[in-house]
Amino acid sequence: MRRGPIQWILSLIFIVLMYVSMAVMAIALFPLALLRKDGAQISIHLYTRWTLFLARWIVGLRSEVRGEVPTGEVLICSKHQSFLDILIIVNACPAPKFVMKSILRYTPFLGWYAMKIGCVPIDRGRRAEAIRQMMEGVTAGTAPPGQLIIFPQGTRVAPGQHRDYKIGAAVLYHELHQTCVPAATNVGIFWPRRGIMRKPGLAVVEFLPAIAPGLDRKHFMTKLETEIETRSDALMREGGFDPYGLHHDD
Repeated sequence: MRRGPIQWILSLIFIVLMYVSMAVMAIALFPLALLRKDGAQISIHLYTRWTLFLARWIVGLRSEVRGEVPTGEVLICSKHQSFLDILIIVNACPAPKFVMKSILRYTPFLGWYAMKIGCVPIDRGRRAEAIRQMMEGVTAGTAPPGQLIIFPQGTRVAPGQHRDYKIGAAVLYHELHQTCVPAATNVGIFWPRRGIMRKPGLAVVEFLPAIAPGLDRKHFMTKLETEIETRSDALMREGGFDPYGLHHDD
């Protein structure tokens, strides 16, 4: 297994290629995204497929999807550890769209494509205002149908750290009356929130058994957190990381 400086250099090469590819593909595929109804989704899936290939080829980071991939109009509530879980989920789902931070609308290339596929931007400063924006964006009827993805903890959470689950996921579940599919992951032990190093291994996103509509908010939140955290801990242990002992097979 490659270690130390060589892996760091390979990681840097991968990151540079990832962002260069984003710019090149965004420009090259712009006519497709503009002229075809599904053009933005096609473009984004091409990018995620290419980036996951680069990760496997350059840094030895493989990816795997487990469980039944959601299709149709469903709510996906996923553990979020790094950009890699976004890449894997988008690559797996036929028509993904995210509840995302409002500032991402202004990110070059990424912002325009995100809005094109129906992502819902919110300002995270005040909870009540964020929930209002989220519901207005989701129920406006202007977004294309697909799989609505929300990160219940609201941000990336590093392996071994805990962050409370926010009420926004329960609001969507209750108001949309849609099936919710929890998703667990271990990607953060290979692709951290910050830094250059990308470690070789098997990064997994696992779609868990669906939660049918009808639970009250309290029971939904308890069930959601328990299932996601329990399975994410198991996946991290599978990858050589103890989320409680903080021992990584490094």
